[in-house]
Amino acid sequence: MARVLVPVADGSEEIEMVTIVDVLRRAGAEVTLASVMPDLMVKASRDVCLKADASIDECLDTDWDLIALPGGMPGAQHLGSCAPLLQLLAQQLKEDRWVGAICAAPAVVLGRNGLITDYAASCHKNFLGELYQQARLGSDERVCIDRKLVTSQAPGTAMLFALQLVECLFGEEKRKEVAAPMAV
Repeated sequence: MARVLVPVADGSEEIEMVTIVDVLRRAGAEVTLASVMPDLMVKASRDVCLKADASIDECLDTDWDLIALPGGMPGAQHLGSCAPLLQLLAQQLKEDRWVGAICAAPAVVLGRNGLITDYAASCHKNFLGELYQQARLGSDERVCIDRKLVTSQAPGTAMLFALQLVECLFGEEKRKEVAAPMAV
């Protein structure tokens, strides 16, 4: 079973966060929603309160098949300033395991911390100028894949992004199987 970490913070984008977790769990992944805040309860970008499964500190000794970052502000800033998460992300990329990031997260979490200088990536249009300076190649694709990095644009692309993560972990047939009952 694939193990997936979805780090969250106050200000994370609800649609992205819930879509990533929901779609990957439908595919059979073991998904852990982990708070980088002092509490497990996070208040997302539109004031929706969600309770994480664990704190980020409880997730440090696990090998993750995928770490998927939702965007949203200031959620991405909180994720990008969390030292334990940044260590996990650097290790994940070094060991050639999957990393996903959507919306502000590619630029604010990965780019600002120098983790994608050798990758092509996409992000929310408001951060694309910044991403052009941080990544090997900035892309305006709805979902961009470069080796084991999957990036995407915004809440409106969250379903495509999550389904691409399913395909990366489980293959195209599983993606189709998960997408069909949701009428995607």
